[in-house]
Amino acid sequence: MRILHVIANLQTGGAEKLLLDLLPRLKTLGHDVDLYVLENTPTSFSKRIQDAGIKIYSPKQSMSAYNPLQLFSLRKFIHKYNVIHAHTTAPQILTAILSLFYKRIIFFTTEHSASNRRRNKWWCKPIDKWMYSRYKRIICVSKETEVKLREYLNLEFDTRIITIYNGIDFKYFSTAKPYMDLREIHDIIIIMVGRFVEQKDQDTLIKSLKLLPRNYKLWLLGDGPRRKDLEKLVESEKVKDRVKFWGIRPDVAELLKTSDLVVLSSHFEGLSLASLEGMSAGKPFIASDVAGLHDITNGAGILFPEGDVDKLAKEIIYTIDNPQYYRDISNKCQSRAAEFDIAKTVEKYDTLYNA
Repeated sequence: MRILHVIANLQTGGAEKLLLDLLPRLKTLGHDVDLYVLENTPTSFSKRIQDAGIKIYSPKQSMSAYNPLQLFSLRKFIHKYNVIHAHTTAPQILTAILSLFYKRIIFFTTEHSASNRRRNKWWCKPIDKWMYSRYKRIICVSKETEVKLREYLNLEFDTRIITIYNGIDFKYFSTAKPYMDLREIHDIIIIMVGRFVEQKDQDTLIKSLKLLPRNYKLWLLGDGPRRKDLEKLVESEKVKDRVKFWGIRPDVAELLKTSDLVVLSSHFEGLSLASLEGMSAGKPFIASDVAGLHDITNGAGILFPEGDVDKLAKEIIYTIDNPQYYRDISNKCQSRAAEFDIAKTVEKYDTLYNA
């Protein structure tokens, strides 16, 4: 089967990471899989996807993902595929429109988040209802994402909407080797992996550092439009000597293994791959109690009220100061992450395509 996945760009994020893990494995199952990127600026993800044998295509002319000309560029390209699978907003809109012209092609989309800005604008709802109506299947990355989408679209009983949990390469993250030469022996390393955008709320974690002993250090992995804002916050909170901005790294697994605690303080998520990767590393995982993080964390890791700096600091200190509690949480987190191995995700996508 010839399958084309379409995404806006290959910056760091859950949708991009899913494609990195999913597409090469679908190829090994016998599918002819390609990727179309609307804004194909080279990134570490694009290189890794190409190195895994996946061809990446993009418009001949560089343009924004929302440029109307994207429609014509993509239209010339998709006719040779049996399945078109869209990820993120711009590709969803474009492929929904193209579905009007290509009746023999089957169109799928994956919904990666339990919330987005469109849902706060009344005029977007009728457009979205039409857009989602054009897909044979709407795959949600978590039950919370599915529930929120059904509520938003008033499609409580629509059988096209299903959940396939995102997956991770559990073995890769659980067996990675730490970089012990990167840290002082008495330091406690807290790590957060995520794009520097409002949704991720690194601010709460940075502010909590003032309430922790000075040997508690924070590593921030990722990049994005809010990097300068976060650097200014680190300065104003007077914790610059305790925070390291690592940027986008190919060795996330090793850095997670080097840390003592993994934190994700987001305002919302779909199904956070960063949370599962952190849990796989065998470290306690602490997350804000919000959509997309509650279900994955509850009963395994530790939840704190969204934006509550004091509570987050107390949870961090308690976890480090109680070794048995630390081990119990670590073991529960790793067991939870094992349930989301990428092999299960690939099997379900393969079954869906062959149905």
